[in-house]
Amino acid sequence: MKGVGSALVVAPVNKQVRVAVVDDHESVRLGLQAAFTNAGFEVVSTAASVPELVETLESRELDVVVLDLSLGDGSSVTDNVKGVQALGAAVLVHSIADRVASVREALAAGAAGVIPKSSATSTVIAAAETVARGEVLNNLEWASAIDADRDFAKAQLGRREREILHLYASGLPLKLAAQQLGIGYSTAREYLDRIRAKYVEVGRPAPTKV
Repeated sequence: MKGVGSALVVAPVNKQVRVAVVDDHESVRLGLQAAFTNAGFEVVSTAASVPELVETLESRELDVVVLDLSLGDGSSVTDNVKGVQALGAAVLVHSIADRVASVREALAAGAAGVIPKSSATSTVIAAAETVARGEVLNNLEWASAIDADRDFAKAQLGRREREILHLYASGLPLKLAAQQLGIGYSTAREYLDRIRAKYVEVGRPAPTKV
């Protein structure tokens, strides 16, 4: 996995991606299940909680789990992310926009990416394909959540890292943010990967119940 030292089962090229959906709303589970199936994914399981997912899997393996942060079962975000990672799967957080603190906690626990619940299903599918390849999803939602953690930025990030993070979090495409700072696109990507790694290493947020 690029940028984060977690050992994941990476889906080979041209291999059907194995996905599961964890959400306590049946309508969301059914909608994503249909979308992933139509896109050629193998939907291994859908569940209302991480323990339920573990129970239904038996010996089957997963590449990626789309995980809701607001499960409402009293579990913590960190425990849910770690529970999915223990299955050897990448975690794609599926969150509503106002759950910034929980998103930060999920990222600190090692989630591969975050995608808003307001996103089109095609965007969710593309994000799942990205993390299933062992890549991280460095997008606006990820950058905004970490940029809002001012104490972390001041204490852990260098000047250039803070600058690229803030520009990217403000909505500027990474290529343009790099040009504005007078650095190459590949260097800007390296900065983002470094920021993500530092965030996981520091493990900033305290676990919160969902």
